[in-house]
Amino acid sequence: MNENQGESLEGTSKTAFTTEQNFFGHPKGLFYLAFTEAWERFSFYGMTALLVLYMVNQLLLPGHVEHIAGFEGFRNLIESITGPLSTLAIASLIFGLYSGFVYFTPVFGGLIADRWTGQRNAVVIGALLMTAGHIVMAFDQTFLLALLLLIIGSGFLKGNIAAQVGALYPADDEVRRTRGFVIFSTAINIGAIFGPLLCGYLAQAYGWHYGFGIAGVFMVIGLLTYLYGYRYLPAKVAHSNLDKSSLSSEEKRKVIASLVVIIITIFQSASYYQLFNVFKIWIQENVDLSVGGFNIPVPWFQSVDSIASVLAVPLLFIIWKWQASRGGEPNELQKIGTGAWIAVASHFALLLGIFFAGDGQIHLIWPVLCAFGMGIGFMYQMPTLLAIVSRGAPARFNSTMMGIIYISVFVANLAVGWLGGIYESMSPAEFWLMHAAIAAVGGVLILLFGKKLNAILSAKITQA
Repeated sequence: MNENQGESLEGTSKTAFTTEQNFFGHPKGLFYLAFTEAWERFSFYGMTALLVLYMVNQLLLPGHVEHIAGFEGFRNLIESITGPLSTLAIASLIFGLYSGFVYFTPVFGGLIADRWTGQRNAVVIGALLMTAGHIVMAFDQTFLLALLLLIIGSGFLKGNIAAQVGALYPADDEVRRTRGFVIFSTAINIGAIFGPLLCGYLAQAYGWHYGFGIAGVFMVIGLLTYLYGYRYLPAKVAHSNLDKSSLSSEEKRKVIASLVVIIITIFQSASYYQLFNVFKIWIQENVDLSVGGFNIPVPWFQSVDSIASVLAVPLLFIIWKWQASRGGEPNELQKIGTGAWIAVASHFALLLGIFFAGDGQIHLIWPVLCAFGMGIGFMYQMPTLLAIVSRGAPARFNSTMMGIIYISVFVANLAVGWLGGIYESMSPAEFWLMHAAIAAVGGVLILLFGKKLNAILSAKITQA
């Protein structure tokens, strides 16, 4: 570990960064990073669970939309490209732009941290901006400003806090680093589960701004947690001096193959992230939400795929171990393909619900099954994709390639926003069948090219 990592960027820190291990055998800093991320994800997923519903049901309706600063110019700009948009269509596009840029700005946040601020200060900047974003979300006038602050803040926070997790461990301590990321990822999932539950309940029981308000409160708690553990965290993540020579032909093939796999996964990602957008509007309009006299808040459905993701981890390990014992564990490309087909089947659950309901309301079990299946499919796709790129990309391009994965999520979310904009021009059955077909494209491409791609990515680099 670089000795200078414990010093502040201004050189005035009196407390040296330490990797003292007293948090389940891990550096103490992991505790603060994991809990910071849990509070931040609680805030993020709680807010996004409300966003489209809030826009469609209140903010973009007459009496409110006129008060949003800069919205008329923003809408004119969008409609100069798309043509006139309904309230739902413009809400869907706003969501797609917001959720897309949340995954785009970390590329620049990482560059700024590497060159100037350091990761520790960048996370503080990001948390402050996101806290401000949640505060101004309480006012109609500052809605667009709130989204901008949240996007920029996420850019500073998202990638840099993850980089700090890896920097807590010596370079050769791969086992503990992997386990540390498991702990960190668990914190993410905990926030993703409980954020929509609490924010959704408060929004339904007391009003939208109570839901947004509690998201802001937990963002503040996340910031305070991080500041309390500040001295246990690396100020700046050191990067080793990597070889600057050109890529060999074998390495170029691996980079190209990795890029192709990333592009293929965009199809499943586009079908998955619609859960956060029009899926909730469809539920609100078509699903019977009454259970024993209690009306289930629509945002609660956003927690289902996160619950599935948590439960899927031990189950998938058992399945893959059993398959390996029989000599049949799927390779990484086959796992990504499996995730795509699970996404297809998940959308067919919605089609079955529509078929059985006829002209009546749809039973809530069908959207639950869809979201649960999408969560399992996501666990087949995203962790496997990260593993493929991390292993296959040459060391000096590894960070760049990992950043491109999040660029692909940016593209997928832009597609989600655009697809949501045509929801009203289709029947629900046609809309969800279209999303099943989109996911199927990814599955078919894996069937066609997976064997060749796997051979390239699995090939060992010969030493000159």
